[in-house]
Amino acid sequence: MSGAANNPYLESRDDLLRIMTAPNAGAHNAVYRGKYLGTSATATQYAVIAAGTFDDLYIGDYWIKDGVNYRLAAFDYFLNSGDTPCTTHHAVIVPDTSLYNAAMNSTNTAAGGYAGSEMYKTKTTIKGAFSGHVLKHRIRLTNAIENGHASGSAWYDSEVDLMCEQMVYGSGIFSPVSYNSDTPANHRVEKSQLPLFQHEPSKICNGDNWWLRDVITDRHFTDVYESGTADYSGAINIYGVRPCFCIY
Repeated sequence: MSGAANNPYLESRDDLLRIMTAPNAGAHNAVYRGKYLGTSATATQYAVIAAGTFDDLYIGDYWIKDGVNYRLAAFDYFLNSGDTPCTTHHAVIVPDTSLYNAAMNSTNTAAGGYAGSEMYKTKTTIKGAFSGHVLKHRIRLTNAIENGHASGSAWYDSEVDLMCEQMVYGSGIFSPVSYNSDTPANHRVEKSQLPLFQHEPSKICNGDNWWLRDVITDRHFTDVYESGTADYSGAINIYGVRPCFCIY
């Protein structure tokens, strides 16, 4: 990594990116770089995130903290969304690997949706990796099921949460679209695939089984299977917890 920092080609590449990339989220969401940024975010990096220019930060760039790669997955993904709109410029972070393993519910049920799950109630926070800079924002989470599918949701404060199918795949793979003549509610605020997974789909599959938060039946939630396939599994299974969060 130290050698890469002194590589003339890489330095010239970064200079060209700075010249050619406009200082806004749209432009920086369109470029995958994958550069090592150090062991922690710097004051300068926080400043350009807060300003919404995202100078010298690109999709796929990452910090390594306690052996975990924390990778930039999107810029201003939640901006202007929420029942109380998010007005803070931010970057979405996704770790390359699961942070720990856990069941969604020890009783193998999806009752109460994601918001009612043991996973949601006991999830481990990761504020220490970006102390004082984890953004609290509003997202919509399922909190009830009926006839084996999500039937209710509400707005919740989010700091660290599981991703949904839309963020990973760009669409609902197992999430329902319609029930005969009934069109179900879309219980999420996330509307598009994270640029990280759009530009580099190999980052979806990390050789582990890891949970997503979508309710599929009265006892199943979605997950990413170790082979890379989209999957769903009983809530009692012990799978990886690979959450996302925003820094500002």
